[in-house]
Amino acid sequence: MNSFRAVSTTRPRPVLMTPIRRCGSHALRLRLNQSPDFYSPYPMHIVDFMPLVDLYGDLNNDWAYFQLVIDLVGLQNATMVKWDGVALDPVKVFESIKDSPRSVHRVAWEMLFQAGQVHDAKVVMDKSLDNVYYANDLIDLFDDMLFLNVVRDPRAQVNSINRAIIHDYDPLLNTISWVKAHEQAIKIAQKHPERILTIRYEDFLTNQEVVLHKICQFFGIDFLDSMTDVGNSKEAKNISVLSALWETNSSAPIPAYIDKFKKTMSMEDIEIIETIAGEYMDLYGYEKMTPAAADISAKAIAEAKIQSAPKKEQAWSDLEKKDPRDYQLRKFRADYLEMVKKRLLEQQIATLNRFENQTPSPVGK
Repeated sequence: MNSFRAVSTTRPRPVLMTPIRRCGSHALRLRLNQSPDFYSPYPMHIVDFMPLVDLYGDLNNDWAYFQLVIDLVGLQNATMVKWDGVALDPVKVFESIKDSPRSVHRVAWEMLFQAGQVHDAKVVMDKSLDNVYYANDLIDLFDDMLFLNVVRDPRAQVNSINRAIIHDYDPLLNTISWVKAHEQAIKIAQKHPERILTIRYEDFLTNQEVVLHKICQFFGIDFLDSMTDVGNSKEAKNISVLSALWETNSSAPIPAYIDKFKKTMSMEDIEIIETIAGEYMDLYGYEKMTPAAADISAKAIAEAKIQSAPKKEQAWSDLEKKDPRDYQLRKFRADYLEMVKKRLLEQQIATLNRFENQTPSPVGK
């Protein structure tokens, strides 16, 4: 067990929402944010930053670690939705954690802790659901970490994912991603059952008060009647106009969305989903509509990847034409990540060249 623990009586309690996006996560986050004891801003989704971490080298080097802090604060500033009333200082973030075990996760959570403290929150939640893959790292860092696991019918969720520019454009590939994410959530539940609360999004749609009561009790905060009226949320109104993916976030839950996939998906695609995610559908109580015997061969997966790539390119092109603001905000973040990557690679090359120039040539043997 890690002997170093980032535990403090003054910082908020950390919660990670899991396991995969398009599960109704914004709807829950926005309602819980009605509590003065709770704070969950628009997520940074550092999963997109993770491929860059090794380029910083040894994080025990103060220069490298401080640069990582600066770049993550920059990533937060490049997100589509800013953290209201929060201006993070990289120096303050670095000074607060420089003597703790160092990692990208420690930096990201310190940023969230400091933002939560600005809002006097007792609990902060990161809605970066993809971080379910780093659950063990987070538990090692914070021995009071909790997980809110939001389950949604895979047919409805994949139907939503298929339309989101953040994922693949194929039901087979997206269902595989759905299953992998849920596998990780199951591991948390098996190893740390006291740390995780699993709810079904469909139960929230049909009775939001009961589900929100349950979540608040798990977090140790009071349920407020205002949580059931998201129409009063300024944040909900603001994000609902930023992207077509978030248009319904300022509205009451729509139970009809439970079966919406039946009108928009083919039976062939539904069977693919039920074949891949069948075990989890049984576990969470979702009734199948097909024999669940679709072809999920390696060849089928390879073909799906070939077909998905051009569809994703087309989706970016369509977004630019249909919703230029959404496109520009997403592109700005992508460009920021690419800029950081380019700079880190150039620094690596410069360091390598300096080393080679300083190293004496070997004498002939």
